[in-house]
Amino acid sequence: MSGFLPDEPSAEVRASPNFGPRRDTLKPDMVVLHYTGMATGPGAEAWLCDPASEVSAHYLVHEDGRIVQMVRESDRAWHAGKSSWFGRTDINSCSVGIEIVNPGHSLGYPAFPRRQIDAVIGLCAGIVQRHFIPAQRVLAHSDVAPGRKIDPGEKFPWKALFAAGVGHLVPAAPVKRGAVLQAGDTGPDVEALQSMLAVYGYGVEISGVFDRQTGIVVEAFQRHFRPRLVDGVADGSTIRTLQRLLASAKAILSK
Repeated sequence: MSGFLPDEPSAEVRASPNFGPRRDTLKPDMVVLHYTGMATGPGAEAWLCDPASEVSAHYLVHEDGRIVQMVRESDRAWHAGKSSWFGRTDINSCSVGIEIVNPGHSLGYPAFPRRQIDAVIGLCAGIVQRHFIPAQRVLAHSDVAPGRKIDPGEKFPWKALFAAGVGHLVPAAPVKRGAVLQAGDTGPDVEALQSMLAVYGYGVEISGVFDRQTGIVVEAFQRHFRPRLVDGVADGSTIRTLQRLLASAKAILSK
């Protein structure tokens, strides 16, 4: 693929060789947001277009708001890796991947510039409209690959996206002292927590045992929906926020 017309009118095109056809006749039904986790935007752009890297994304959004499209939305970019949502494991075949230039947690993790976020909002809005993607399926890389990935991280301004009509969010319940569910706990309360996370889409076994994977998934949920405290402990704030999110999703689906 030497070049193509961009799906997003405001995007520049720099074609990556790292792509293939979507499998099983799947079409995009979710958007997955990443950060690049590299020192510079140009370095990240070059890496995503390097055949040796074997990674890519449909889009890269630079800090100044410039958008680069690397893979057509009709094709399968290699951005999600080992991941799952609602039991589906080939996330690359059913998603549009957006890399957002930010060095990430290991390199200082600065705030995302407003002009960059404005560009992400416009880009997501266009993708959602083109493919009729539900608000609940605009997700973080950490949502579909909990534990393995933590991007775009707790500093990513999901509230700004939601205020602009992109994504799904509810007001997070206040963090207060009180009962918690944590590693080693067992019983029906843990099973109920795991069930709620699974109903929203997270990959977690419903065992009634608060094991390591449950803590990892709770942390991923917090990073997106309750970022004030990301510790993998299911306190009252986490549980109430999850309940609100499920109620909101149910209301949306019933319309």
